[in-house]
Amino acid sequence: MSDEYKQPYLTLFNAVTDALQAMEEKNYGLAETLLRSGQVQAEDAFIKAGEKK
Repeated sequence: MSDEYKQPYLTLFNAVTDALQAMEEKNYGLAETLLRSGQVQAEDAFIKAGEKK
């Protein structure tokens, strides 16, 4: 996996994993928050990776 995509991917993957756990616990508000936060963090990581080039 390209280094440019590695951190954003891991960030988003972890957010999805945590959100799935929250959904299993029927905590849908937390699941939504985790997904939105993961999306923003992954996007920020991708932008920062592009700036390092």
